[in-house]
Amino acid sequence: MKMIIPKPLKLEHKELHGELVKAVKISGPIGKAAEAVAKVLHPHFVKEEEYALPPIGLLKVLAKHNMSKNMTNVLVMTDKLKKDLPNMLKEHKAIVAKLKKLVSAAKKEKRPEFVHFAEKLMIHAQTEEEVLYPAAILIGEFIKLKLKE
Repeated sequence: MKMIIPKPLKLEHKELHGELVKAVKISGPIGKAAEAVAKVLHPHFVKEEEYALPPIGLLKVLAKHNMSKNMTNVLVMTDKLKKDLPNMLKEHKAIVAKLKKLVSAAKKEKRPEFVHFAEKLMIHAQTEEEVLYPAAILIGEFIKLKLKE
């Protein structure tokens, strides 16, 4: 079964990336701070889209009790996320630290749109930590349990 990242999550990543690109294009402290964010954020987004977010696409199917043996391929992703979770959280801390510098630069330059962007991205990271990553891991654990029945 092919895992597909839910459209709202995919669009949110795309939107955040687009806003970051705008910030990078600003000359001066905002652009430099945004470049530092991009440097740590891009590889993190790649990993999320590879194995952290696709399992979330199964939530709707599983909530309807539609279980299938070909869902087992999600276990590679959920096991990888479970193993890499400490590193993913460490990357979030690094991203947030860079975002705080962007907030500071944007406030000094009186550019509230970049303050808003950075704060929105920090909330996005918190949502992943508190909701999406645990949900993805639980999806894997649920499928393992159901397959044992």
